[in-house]
Amino acid sequence: MENNSNHICLCPLEGIINIIAKKWAILIISIIGHHEKIRFNDIMQRLNGISPKTLSDVLKDLQKENLIHREAFSEIPPRVEYSLTDDGKQLCEAVRPLIRWAEKRDTADKHRCRGTCHDKPGLSKKVMTQKKC
Repeated sequence: MENNSNHICLCPLEGIINIIAKKWAILIISIIGHHEKIRFNDIMQRLNGISPKTLSDVLKDLQKENLIHREAFSEIPPRVEYSLTDDGKQLCEAVRPLIRWAEKRDTADKHRCRGTCHDKPGLSKKVMTQKKC
């Protein structure tokens, strides 16, 4: 972006916007960001309505974009943990203002929040506002 100009170059968004604009991507980044490491089923529990295939596909896309790290352990049963990469942590920090903005809108319109976030560890308003990505 140039100084003293109204011109904004959107070129850096090409490619990455297709990944983070997917329905679950930002929520997944946020959930992983609230944990040092988290397993697939724990992410599933925190996302109401996502199918295992969709979660798996989005996780693969985020991994390809180097936003998350997938670590597989040679154990029986197999164990896989997800964490944010440095780019993922920066993205998580970048969406915090969006989350705060959405919370303000939620406060103005009490009907938006269905209260489901309060039942899921890591997604309560208290955690979202206090814990850093």
